[in-house]
Amino acid sequence: MSGRVLVVAEHDRGDLTPATLEAMTIARAVALEYDTAVEALAIGDVTAAGVDRLAEFGAEALHVVTDELLTDYGPEIWADCVTQVVRSLMPSIVMATGTDRGNEVMAGVAARLHAPFAANCIEMRRVEGGVDLTRVRWGGSLLEQAHIDAEIPLVTVAHHAIEPVPAAQPTAVTPSPIRVEIDRSLTRSMVTGRVERAAGVTLATAPVVVGGGRGVGSAEAFGPLEELASSLGGAVGCSRAVTNNGWRNHTDQVGQTGTRIAPEVYFACGISGAIQHWVGAAASKHIIAINTDADANMVDKAGYAVIGDLHSVVPAITEEILRRRG
Repeated sequence: MSGRVLVVAEHDRGDLTPATLEAMTIARAVALEYDTAVEALAIGDVTAAGVDRLAEFGAEALHVVTDELLTDYGPEIWADCVTQVVRSLMPSIVMATGTDRGNEVMAGVAARLHAPFAANCIEMRRVEGGVDLTRVRWGGSLLEQAHIDAEIPLVTVAHHAIEPVPAAQPTAVTPSPIRVEIDRSLTRSMVTGRVERAAGVTLATAPVVVGGGRGVGSAEAFGPLEELASSLGGAVGCSRAVTNNGWRNHTDQVGQTGTRIAPEVYFACGISGAIQHWVGAAASKHIIAINTDADANMVDKAGYAVIGDLHSVVPAITEEILRRRG
């Protein structure tokens, strides 16, 4: 066995995702336990900037699968390519991102290899006979201690649970092609088109998120929240109750079944704070709850709280921000 730690690099049409850097950070710690190197695998070409980032975060080699059919993301063909590379390189452990894509691909790899797969891990420790793991379970409400006994453990790193940290001594990396047999039939499930909703920051990457819950009252009442988000260069999110009422699109939902966010500041306006929503917002650096209910779960969990009517408080915050900016 080669001993390498192999990280499946998630990218979007060549642009490396931030989640990959989280996986690389943990991979370096795991590589120390195996006394080996961290190597990355990309299905499809990665931009030069992405290659540099992989090197910055500790990759000592980058294997790239290229083919004219790999025009975009496809869960089946990505999983099949990863499987073939794993069989060829025989790494000590395979790691990927704990995103929807990362978990989807690794589940496909596990099925093809008939091997166990542990998703959403935050710690990995090499022990005799396998790997001990700490996993995020039940939407983030508990941590599970688990063990994988496998020739090649397959794991993903929980998204937003690890702070990406560059390697202390990064080295230059030159992408090197690795050959696989491409099965054309597996391109039946691939991204073939995209619709850009709006330019600017996304909910997942916004430095400030202004979230609204049932307490906002209507779709039209989100106007002041949009103004606050705009004044801070942020994005607007919402709770599941809002999407269920049809006030906002599901793509704006923060939570277990929506988007997980990690902004510097999260304004939770009129949100009760159900566990499903908290799972998506828990990685926020600072949470400011605005609610009329002083006993709401979100108020208890927030670092700061304003007990009052959001329809008065939110416009007042925006007005003060604009006043201070002159």
